[in-house]
Amino acid sequence: MNVSLKNIDATKGIVKLEIVKADYADQVEKSLRSFRQKANVPGFRKGMVPMGMVKKMYGKHVLVEEINKLVSESLYNYIRENKLNILGEPLPNETEQKEINFDTQEEFEFCFDVALSPEIKLELTKNDKVAYYQVAIDDEMIDKQVESYQANFGSYDQVDDVEEKDLVKGTIAELENGTPKEGGIVVEDAVLMPMYVKDEAEKAKFIGALKNAVVVFNPNKAYEGAEAEIASLLKVEKEAVAGITGDFSFEIKEITRHKGAELNQELFDKVFGEGVVSSEEEFKNKIKEALAEQFTPQSDFKFLTDTRDLLVAKAGELAFADDLLKRWLLVANEKNTAEKIEEDYPKIIEDLKYHLIKETLVKENGIKVEDADIENFAKRVAKAQFAQYGMLSVPEDVLANYAKDMLKNKQTLQNIIDRAVEEKLAAWLKEQVELDVKEVTADEFNKLFEV
Repeated sequence: MNVSLKNIDATKGIVKLEIVKADYADQVEKSLRSFRQKANVPGFRKGMVPMGMVKKMYGKHVLVEEINKLVSESLYNYIRENKLNILGEPLPNETEQKEINFDTQEEFEFCFDVALSPEIKLELTKNDKVAYYQVAIDDEMIDKQVESYQANFGSYDQVDDVEEKDLVKGTIAELENGTPKEGGIVVEDAVLMPMYVKDEAEKAKFIGALKNAVVVFNPNKAYEGAEAEIASLLKVEKEAVAGITGDFSFEIKEITRHKGAELNQELFDKVFGEGVVSSEEEFKNKIKEALAEQFTPQSDFKFLTDTRDLLVAKAGELAFADDLLKRWLLVANEKNTAEKIEEDYPKIIEDLKYHLIKETLVKENGIKVEDADIENFAKRVAKAQFAQYGMLSVPEDVLANYAKDMLKNKQTLQNIIDRAVEEKLAAWLKEQVELDVKEVTADEFNKLFEV
């Protein structure tokens, strides 16, 4: 077999495969013998069908199948062995491909169009300045986080009088002329919180009420315009709410109040682990470190986004085989249309340029992600997920097992690999350019991502 590449221009070429009978004959014969062993033909025992009959029945099918396999393997082997950087997938050539007749030919020629990746050269120096945003962790942020931990690790106590943020549980009954309505709505174990009652007059009826007291209120006034809340409270369909305008009684059975945890050693140990911090000052400093760590990946992401324009400009104009790429996009996704591809193509090329630039930088500068990097990154992702629920002192073995389970999902694994590579790329880029460090508030930082 002979495989060769003819360059049409810098952006595309044609890979030609010339196949002779010796390239496929043995494998075709082997496959036919296998067919013979399995063939069920009336009048013949299994495995005893004459070979001539097998060839007549299955010969062309086997020939086509084996040649297609040979072409596919040889094509991709050639691309791999010759380190061709192709974009998309090889496509059957539409101009030089000769007509093929499997009934009469013994020698075949296959031609495939390939889009070639452009050569990328760029150089970064300390004369290149890129903004790097660091979020200032101020006292207000720290105090809010302290309050959050106090709330997360707080307790729920039963009390005897109602305050605005309490959870009130009891029996609701529909009234008529001040007494329970016959056949009216009754809800056992109804729950409401005065803080969510919209009407101030109706809310005031609950504030200060004692356990076992009966409060007369009007749900329609209390939650004016909020059909969903009224329907949920009274356990009725939303459509029925419009017809419910009268008063209801609420017999208070339980009053539950959330109490924030005390700022003491018990809370410190619950948040960061036993003995890690031993004072309020150390506790807040540890929180400051954790918050700064949470913002670092976002700062790096923003840095990479801002570096993108610089890298694209440094790479200069890049030429692509637009006709081939559009053909490939059309066949790669059956939902695509020529009109849609034409519309989206400028953005596709823009993203492709940046992707190729990143790939080039990673390859040329030996930026590699090892198994240990992937595992450590997965553990950090796991740690961040636990942190969202206030769990900062998760044991190392729990993190490791959680990360291991995450990596079993192929999509999650690829996502973590990509993020780990970008993290290393960001670290490398920060060493190559001049960082224009800008300290901003969390609100200012978040606004940077608004479109």
